[in-house]
Amino acid sequence: MSPQRKRNFRVAALLAALVAAGALLPLAYRNHVAVAPAPSTQVATAPAPAAPPAPAEGEETAPPPAPPGAEVVPPEESESDRGPAAASPAGPTLSYGRAAGLHLTPDPLKLNSSAALLVDQDSGEVLMRKNDQVVLPMASLTKLMTTLLVLEAKQPMDEVLTITEEDVDKERHSRSRLRVGTQLTREEALHLALMSSENRAAHALGRAYPGGLPRLVEAMNAKAKQLGMKDTTYVDPTGLSNRNQSTARDLAVLVRTASQNPTMREFSTTPSHVATLGSRTLQYINSNRLVRNQRAGWDIELQKTGYIVEAGRCLTMLTDVGGRNLIMVLLDSDSNGARLGDAERMRRWVVAKLGLPDTVARAREDAAPRKVAASKKKAAESDRKVAKKSASKKTAGKTAVAKGKDDGKRKAVARTKAEKDSDTKQAKKEGGRVKQTFAAARDGDKS
Repeated sequence: MSPQRKRNFRVAALLAALVAAGALLPLAYRNHVAVAPAPSTQVATAPAPAAPPAPAEGEETAPPPAPPGAEVVPPEESESDRGPAAASPAGPTLSYGRAAGLHLTPDPLKLNSSAALLVDQDSGEVLMRKNDQVVLPMASLTKLMTTLLVLEAKQPMDEVLTITEEDVDKERHSRSRLRVGTQLTREEALHLALMSSENRAAHALGRAYPGGLPRLVEAMNAKAKQLGMKDTTYVDPTGLSNRNQSTARDLAVLVRTASQNPTMREFSTTPSHVATLGSRTLQYINSNRLVRNQRAGWDIELQKTGYIVEAGRCLTMLTDVGGRNLIMVLLDSDSNGARLGDAERMRRWVVAKLGLPDTVARAREDAAPRKVAASKKKAAESDRKVAKKSASKKTAGKTAVAKGKDDGKRKAVARTKAEKDSDTKQAKKEGGRVKQTFAAARDGDKS
């Protein structure tokens, strides 16, 4: 081999090594993060469809009309990672799980998510798992622990909190409709943090916690340890930092604990909520499409969504499937649709495995005739409007024709009268000329 070819070979090998190291680096910065995909094991052995379709949710239910003058806050606006840091060439472009190839771990459901867990809440039986012990960023799923600790502190729910400059996200520059100076009650902040993943509301809750933000973060980690969440770490109350990390297994424990709080169940599953904040009225919509879409047919008792680039799309839920309370955890899906598709695959799979009644499918079937009837009613109404419009045009046309005919008749009569008058005048004129000529002739004869 020539020296030049040897040099080229060394450069290529070095580049390949750097690329490989760069792909694994995000997960390796913490020595207890599992970089290699953990073997996926399933307790259940029932066959699943080879490639289940995406959820047949149908057309999304429109939110109730907002009050006059209200600003409608789009779903997931607050938790979206829109900042320049995420979009810059130096920032992350892949989630940590996908950079490590965890999403490629084989599983019978062909899930898009890098990590997943399905647990029976009552018996604790693990029905399905995929990389459930791998530590990954959890994004806004962090807010489950934040709100749980705030509620356990039993602070006055009607106490007014003020959004300050400290609550503004300077790391990712995520959006928020809560301007600096906005005042809202603790109850309102809890509601917005859970259902709409409002970051400034969550941060304000942390500042107002007894002992302040550092004390809250300390209490969050102590609570995780108490619950046996041994692979979980919290550094802020919002989840905007990628150092808020956990596993699917730990998060299932948190969901089980949080579901015992009726306020968390209620606030996290509100489809939409109107918040009156001083002179402004904001209509917030739940960040989980399965909650806000009534036609989806899901019976969800508690839920939380999350997203930053490093975490991908995340979802935790406690849902009733055929009379069984099931905890679903999905980490690092590559889109919102894929996240919901994975949830639907898990639901269908467990229905088939355990022989449960498919209440979701039944609800959709029941909704279908209503949807068809509504569609027919809408079409009939549209046809009536078209027919009315057409009839109106015909009537207008007939009126115009009749008017035209009448105008024509009047013009003809007027024209005939004018012609007669003209003939009379002409006759009189001609008669005058005859008389004049006859008179002239007589005068001539006399001469």
